[in-house]
Amino acid sequence: MIVHHYNHEGRLKDYDFSTLPVAEPIQHSLAALFAACCNPHQWTAHLSSNQQWVYVGTFAKHLSLQERPPRSLDELTGAVIDSWWDVMRMTPGGRSTFRSVAALLRKDSSLQDGPVADALARRVPGSKSTTQSYSSTDFSAIKTAARQTFRSALFRIDANAQHLERWQAGTIPEDGSSDWVIGEALDMLARAGDLPRYTNKEGRPTAITRRYQRALGGPGAAATWQRLFLSRMEMVSLGVLLMAEYGWNLSVINRAVVPRATPDPGQDGHPTYRIPVEKRRRGGGRWFETENVTDYGADSPGRLITQALQATRFTRTVVESMQPGTDLLMAWRTSSPSQFSQHGDRHPPVGPFHFGFQTEDAAEWAKARGLGGSPFRRGRRTVNAVERREPAQHSQESHDRNYVLPDEHVQATAIPVIAAGAEAAVEQAHKAVLVAELRDTRDPGDAETATADCHDEDSSPFPAPDGGCGASFLLCLACPNARVHTDHHPRLAHLHEALSNARSVLLPTSWERDWGDAHARLEDLKRRVGDGGWTHALARVTATDRELIDYLLTGDLNA
Repeated sequence: MIVHHYNHEGRLKDYDFSTLPVAEPIQHSLAALFAACCNPHQWTAHLSSNQQWVYVGTFAKHLSLQERPPRSLDELTGAVIDSWWDVMRMTPGGRSTFRSVAALLRKDSSLQDGPVADALARRVPGSKSTTQSYSSTDFSAIKTAARQTFRSALFRIDANAQHLERWQAGTIPEDGSSDWVIGEALDMLARAGDLPRYTNKEGRPTAITRRYQRALGGPGAAATWQRLFLSRMEMVSLGVLLMAEYGWNLSVINRAVVPRATPDPGQDGHPTYRIPVEKRRRGGGRWFETENVTDYGADSPGRLITQALQATRFTRTVVESMQPGTDLLMAWRTSSPSQFSQHGDRHPPVGPFHFGFQTEDAAEWAKARGLGGSPFRRGRRTVNAVERREPAQHSQESHDRNYVLPDEHVQATAIPVIAAGAEAAVEQAHKAVLVAELRDTRDPGDAETATADCHDEDSSPFPAPDGGCGASFLLCLACPNARVHTDHHPRLAHLHEALSNARSVLLPTSWERDWGDAHARLEDLKRRVGDGGWTHALARVTATDRELIDYLLTGDLNA
């Protein structure tokens, strides 16, 4: 009845199926289906299995509410599945629940065919994402708030680091002064992560000893350990900046290892960071990639990495002494480790030090600054769809379909671009309406038509259903296989004149629909031939030309 799920890091989470409100045989069946998915090829994170557990619990509750609850999966009916679908289809979360549980149940051998299988195989429509990118003003406010919080913490840690360096160098006299005691306290924090404390009757440490309280200005976190270590909200601020700079999502940020710096090959010596990035949503075999960024000054791509390394240097040093090999960047300290639940997909705490943070932490950070909910989902959409306009963890197709096209800010930005493109296309169409090739003389191998000579009827861009060309003779001038030579000019000049005359007696909309394109192509031909050549062509119009054009305009030749 208990399913054990080991995630990618080898940590364990248990799911007790005996707690589900269904008959024992169904509990067993659901546990077996669930356990089959708890493998490295399907559910690699506890986040995935926990979400599926919630979905299964919703389904079990529905079964328990039936007038005659089934005793086994064999007793499921199509009507029961249909009734559950009627409830689930009303919301995006419900449709996701049905889709996931249906996929799980279809793996049971007893549900491979029949009415239940048909009900489970129904197509579940996807839900249109309602997440929109931030406006430039709102996103700037988020980045500003994160930058202010993180830089304030960085300045604080750097200032105390300088005090510690002076103390270690012996430039602060060992006279028991407040400055000297502060240096001693900082040295203890840098080596052990904490200060000497009193112990209670049970032997548990309590308050920091008064010697250091007096020198540091009190027992609180701001006066003591925060001098060298980031707090939880300061770590969230750093995470927001990483998201805004590199487009990383929260899982990528939480798993980020310490970047390695190599000297720039140039003479300036700027560090270039090689950042291994783990992007699991890309699927097995494509999780890992490397991003290289260089810190060549303020606002450069690598400057944030330099600052992150500076802000976490003391934390990472203490963690390494406690648990060697813990090579994670997003490390912070807490005053009360017991108050924070361990997240199975994140590295477990090392003493008072934690790694990464959760969506709830980000929501708390945003709320405290009057910025709404967690900025990570909308922020990543803003970075990838609006600012960088390239996929970060998805295929180009998924990026375009799910991120770019539904986004209102992208749509608004695209309007003038699309309009300019349409205008350019119209302008180009008017500039190049004549597609037929102009020649001085006739090619003996070409076939004559009413308006031009055809060079290759079998490769017409306007094919007929039974082969050959299915276009009107009016479209010959729009065909790359057509050849127009000087013998055609009189006939085409007469056609141009006839269409111009028809324009004065027909409704503008009717004339444009029936003759506008042909007239435009003839206008282009006239421009190319020139006024003198066109006048000469009109003087050479024959009775045969007039007769052919009459037949063409009345439809007798307009196949």
